[in-house]
Amino acid sequence: MKPETLAAAEHFIENETEFHLGFLPTEQSNPKTRSMEADFARSTADGVRTLQKPDRDVLAMAEHVLGSPAFARMADDGIRTVRNGGRIVFSGCGATGRLSILLESMWREYFAPAGDPLADAAAGIMTGGDYALVKSVEAFEDYQNFGRRQAADLGIGPKDMLVAITEGGETSSVIGTVKESAERGAAVYLLFNNPAALLRERLVRCREVIDDPRVTVLDLSCGPMALAGSTRMQATTSEQLVGGALLETVLAGLEGRPAPEFAAEFGRVLDHLESEESVRQLAEAIDFEAELYRGGGKVTYLADDYLLDIFTDTTERSPTFMLPPFRRNDDTASPMPWAFVKNPLHTTRGTWRNMLHRAPRCLNWTRQDYIAMESPQKIVDNPPQIDAEALYRFEVGNEPAPERFAGAASGAILVEVAGSAGNAALEAAAKQWKVIRKLEISSGASDSPLHLMNHMALKLALNTISTGTMARLGRVAGNWMSWVSISNKKLIDRAIRLVSELGGVPYREACLALFETAAEMESEDWSGREKPSPVQLTLARLRRG
Repeated sequence: MKPETLAAAEHFIENETEFHLGFLPTEQSNPKTRSMEADFARSTADGVRTLQKPDRDVLAMAEHVLGSPAFARMADDGIRTVRNGGRIVFSGCGATGRLSILLESMWREYFAPAGDPLADAAAGIMTGGDYALVKSVEAFEDYQNFGRRQAADLGIGPKDMLVAITEGGETSSVIGTVKESAERGAAVYLLFNNPAALLRERLVRCREVIDDPRVTVLDLSCGPMALAGSTRMQATTSEQLVGGALLETVLAGLEGRPAPEFAAEFGRVLDHLESEESVRQLAEAIDFEAELYRGGGKVTYLADDYLLDIFTDTTERSPTFMLPPFRRNDDTASPMPWAFVKNPLHTTRGTWRNMLHRAPRCLNWTRQDYIAMESPQKIVDNPPQIDAEALYRFEVGNEPAPERFAGAASGAILVEVAGSAGNAALEAAAKQWKVIRKLEISSGASDSPLHLMNHMALKLALNTISTGTMARLGRVAGNWMSWVSISNKKLIDRAIRLVSELGGVPYREACLALFETAAEMESEDWSGREKPSPVQLTLARLRRG
């Protein structure tokens, strides 16, 4: 091993202990799903039923939290904030960042068509800006100053209210938005999915905000994820339910009507998705995607309504399962993404406007900005291009994309959610593909002004389909994501623990082996090829001795 690689591994072991997170429930294996790999190998429907089991823990959490004084206080603060001309601002990173933008979009969709200025009473901050909706911005989550700057750029002030969302409770960039907003006089709420006492005891950065009297904490703990460490699943489900219930409750208060019983309605969603018919449909959708990928094909999701929900799931497949990320229209060297999203009814610019109900909120930070934020030298030397023009290079609108339907193996999935208008133009656009499948989603629950339960049902269905597909393709070991990316410190730790678990070696040995693998991968040219999983390569290294 090269001296610099050994030094980097030793540094992570000795000095990055705040990112050694195996003690958190959200990072651990869920006993309810340990048979997931075997269940999917036996029967896709059996695998779906196993994958769904931990969703019931979200319902138990919701029944407690949604009736709590802390939630009532947050809702009252939200009503007061909007009445006084302030904004409810959500902040998050990765899955919770996409959720923050989705919650803003749900609110805007209700008010924007009529030109009501109340559309601006909700806002979302995603670490890395809106560009990160379609492609993760590497390492940004590790730095509090980036979150502080994004909160400052949004102009958060005393009239506003911040609802910060971090699945693990420890994401540095989100904590940065909490600190900046509190210092600027905003009301601040912090939602997370691990026991507050555990976070406070073990992580300094968490203790600082949990103990801050200006911050109200809502502990949404609901146990380990169905897929170990994949907080895009139950953790983000719980936060979407609570954040959506907040907005629905604020809207009901403004309009002088009672809010729905959200926990009961969510229970109906689970009942519906667990029915024999729903399980059959989900299993068929999984088998459809898996067969296309086995044949070297690609999948393109087509939709108009609920497009942001679909973006969220398809984008998150890349870091979770080491799949090629979305690629820009000027990039012909990178591998094509296995799954992509397009709206055939609008141009790319129109699609973003239609989806967000505002212009994209991207970052235009310069080298000097990164220096001022005390950024790592590698970011200062090569600032990422993540502005709006870079975002528009991902052609998610009706621009021609013959590469997506070339060959008999590729297919289109036409997504229709109950209550949304059917569209003949979408169906006509889908005919470019030789293989077409409809994915029809309904919630089984009562509808509401912001359509929260439709969003919940679609999220759960897509999470099940994407995870089940990867299980069928061998990218899940037991209930672990065995093809995880290592694009930030949290994921490096997760990969080390996975190597340790599957390879039967101590944490230190797993870390040294993973860093050696990563160094070798960095020295290789991957142009035009899909990168293999560093976890899989490291396990092979250990087996060779």
